[in-house]
Amino acid sequence: MTVKLGVVALFSATILSLGAASFARAEDAPAQRVSRSEIWHNGPIKFVDTTPFKKAPPYTIGFSNASISNIWAVGYLHALQHAAEQHKDLIKQVIITDANDNPTKQVSDIQDLLQRNVDILIVRPSTEAVDAAVVRAVKKGVPVVLGDRRTPSDSYTSFVTADDWAMGRSMAIWIAEKLHGKGNVVLLSGIAGASPAELRAAAAMEAFKQYPDIKVLDRQFTDWSPAKGKTVMAALIQKYGDKIDGVWADAGLQASGAIEAYVAAGTPDGKIPPITCQDLNACWVNAIKHKVPMMSIDNPPAGGGVALETALKVLQGLPVAHDNFIDTTVTVTKGDETPSIKADMPAEDYAKMDAPGDLILSTGIPNYDPKTFKADYPH
Repeated sequence: MTVKLGVVALFSATILSLGAASFARAEDAPAQRVSRSEIWHNGPIKFVDTTPFKKAPPYTIGFSNASISNIWAVGYLHALQHAAEQHKDLIKQVIITDANDNPTKQVSDIQDLLQRNVDILIVRPSTEAVDAAVVRAVKKGVPVVLGDRRTPSDSYTSFVTADDWAMGRSMAIWIAEKLHGKGNVVLLSGIAGASPAELRAAAAMEAFKQYPDIKVLDRQFTDWSPAKGKTVMAALIQKYGDKIDGVWADAGLQASGAIEAYVAAGTPDGKIPPITCQDLNACWVNAIKHKVPMMSIDNPPAGGGVALETALKVLQGLPVAHDNFIDTTVTVTKGDETPSIKADMPAEDYAKMDAPGDLILSTGIPNYDPKTFKADYPH
């Protein structure tokens, strides 16, 4: 595999805008919007020469999924299946495995997919512990597209995700500015050892260090669960009480539970501290309903569809970005923008107040409902 360095014409990018991902076949003129993550990237972008992997369709694609243990992960899987339906003329079969968040099982899943002679692997890693399995796949000549979470080595062909550093940093800066540079903050992270949780927290801590009067009281893991988010936040409220001035949450799943914990503790509307959110409709709805200052930067599960389309590009010998950061949407409750953090749209315009709380708004699937979703793709 050869990685080419340099500024490559923007039209060759594989980064797709949320909700506007249109797959460009080899014979088509590329006409897809370029994400601001790419436009603003500070330095050259690595593009991978995929011509060694070029072959005629139809393709057998293996997807080793960490799990569908939360509603965001379900949306990611559905986005991948939706993309497969859109391009089933290029696909012989999509084989999907579920590791149930167990890295040992995922290593076994990857080995099984390789034995089934897949043309390419899409891997959403459970933890960094599956890195050795990814390296073995690459050494066998099977290209690997990582989705959502990355592994330590750079042996993959393309990594498709939102920018965890930008997410964690922007959330922290918003809280710090919202508190005018002074106050106490608690951090609610996802799963220990999962790269999004660790990278976003590292970015947040880096940002908070710029504000000497911001103190991080505690960091707890919530497994990206609304129920556990509520339980953990309730314990933090019990421990720190009114000392908590801001809640930095790396996802909307536990953030929605945190707001529920404050409501259950009897905190009046308008008195719950500023909180960061993401992805889950319940988080926006709860924040708006209870007058909580909120900032959200999406981690779109639409990335599952982008990962599938990136895999198809690799198998057609088209150039792909080695690190492929998809677009995100920034929302802030009205009146709560800060000098550095401005909204793409107000949270009040993005939230679906009459829709179920477990709806993920950024899957890229039209009229998405996880309970009724179906996709007709070869499997």
